[in-house]
Amino acid sequence: MDKVLIRELRIETVIGVYEWEKQIHQSLLIDLDMAWDNRPAAASDDYQHALCYETVSNKLTALITEKPIELIETVAEMIATYVMAEFNVPWVKVKVMKPGAVPTASAVGVEIERGHA
Repeated sequence: MDKVLIRELRIETVIGVYEWEKQIHQSLLIDLDMAWDNRPAAASDDYQHALCYETVSNKLTALITEKPIELIETVAEMIATYVMAEFNVPWVKVKVMKPGAVPTASAVGVEIERGHA
C-alpha cells in the first residue's frame, strides 16, 4: 500500500477541558498516514494525480482552529473523517499529540485508524 505522510504538523489552537485551557492557545502535533495510490503521479510526474500534503495540512489547520475543542480524541476523529471525505482517502492513521499536557511526559496523545487499506 502506498501512503502519503505528514509528520508533526504543528497546530496552535484552543484545546482542553479546564477553564484555564479555554483561555489560551496550545500546540498539537499531528501525524498522518494516508493511503494513496502514488503510481499515477509517479508515472506522469503530474501534480494533479498527487495527494497534496500542503493542501491537506492547510485544510486541517483551518478545521482544527475553527472553534475550541476539549478532547484530542475529538480532534483525531475530526481529522480522519475530514481527510477521508474531502480527499477521497480510503484509509488513514491519525496521531494527535499534546506536548506539555502532563508535566512528567514530553507529550500525551491518541492514535486512530479509520477506513480500509
